[in-house]
Amino acid sequence: MTGPTRARVNDHLDMLRANDQYRQLPNIKHQDQCIIADNQSLLNISSNDYLGLGNDTSLQSEFLAQLQALPASQLPKMGSTSSRLLTGNHEQLPLLEADLLNWYHLALSDDERQTSTKSVLVLNSGYHANIGILPALAKLPLETCILSDDLIHASMIDGIRLIRSKQCTYKRYRHNDLAHLKAIIDSLDKSVERIIIVTESVFSMDGDRADLKALVKLKAGDPRIELYVDEAHAVGVLGQNGLGLSEETQTLEDIDYLVGTFGKAFASIGAYIICDEKVREWLINQMRSFIFSTALPPIMHSWTRFIVEKMPSLHHLRTHLAQLSTQVRDAIESTSSSSISSYQSPIIPYVLGSNESAINKAKQLRDAGFYVLPIRPPTVPVGTARIRLVMNANLTTEDCDHLISLL
Repeated sequence: MTGPTRARVNDHLDMLRANDQYRQLPNIKHQDQCIIADNQSLLNISSNDYLGLGNDTSLQSEFLAQLQALPASQLPKMGSTSSRLLTGNHEQLPLLEADLLNWYHLALSDDERQTSTKSVLVLNSGYHANIGILPALAKLPLETCILSDDLIHASMIDGIRLIRSKQCTYKRYRHNDLAHLKAIIDSLDKSVERIIIVTESVFSMDGDRADLKALVKLKAGDPRIELYVDEAHAVGVLGQNGLGLSEETQTLEDIDYLVGTFGKAFASIGAYIICDEKVREWLINQMRSFIFSTALPPIMHSWTRFIVEKMPSLHHLRTHLAQLSTQVRDAIESTSSSSISSYQSPIIPYVLGSNESAINKAKQLRDAGFYVLPIRPPTVPVGTARIRLVMNANLTTEDCDHLISLL
């Protein structure tokens, strides 16, 4: 690196430090549901391991026992060594996609199951999904307008930025403001042939929900509308079978592009999209993040299949998680003279405003035995620095009482 580059990098790092925005990789160890940091055991309330499966050693032992019972020749490989379009489409991948489709069908009515044309494509991560799907869809020769919620995840924003089609325009609507969304739709030129509404089902920083039923109703009134819903923070957490908010709201078949991830409640890695079978074929042929990525190791897909099989039976964990989350969220909301009418998600924002306040509060909570991290701009808007409290099913009511006393 040249001298001027190094000096300029150092100057900007100093600016980040001065603005309390400097980040470092944490030096930590995992021990059951705790994080060991600076020789201190801290209860982890920062992870996206919503169901606590990542620390479930009995579950891991059961999986390893199944592997040990297999002949050596049948053990899932530790690496895929190429993309799926070359030699990386190991048998665990189509088996996982079949398992996911069966899981999806569990939540459909008999009529929906018989008429569904949905199919599943497994991808390497939620980021791979979101930077690849929208640019691939935009390659179709259709005058398209993408309308996204103002608070969608950075991966979806990056996917939209990667679109190079002159036939595709982009607008953002105010967060969860359906009146604003409808006004934008009404203002669109008549030449627009396709409208793709892009949203998360549960938003990653505020933990609130999109109104999927209202979006589906809006879609029903305009044949140009398609729905792209990222269920990353709802999969495993919501719905009788854990399929997410779309299952809970009975809107599964109305969503055109349903994206989910395995890296959170599934305690694994990877992602998937449930879409029309013809769209799946199109993505295989046009989605750059799919075509040019080495597939994940078959051993990881085997673990994911193991979790998919368990997911419908884990409703007791989802119920416990909802109770804990409501307990903490209601306590926080009561301090701001507002009330929460129903369970939203395990993500509970404790907004403090300034970067300094968030850093100081995180230190106080860590001193009291909780592993939390300050969330600062650019991850969240300026002036909304916060502690992102994340509940998981391993926590107890007593844990939450202690946390509330510190807030």
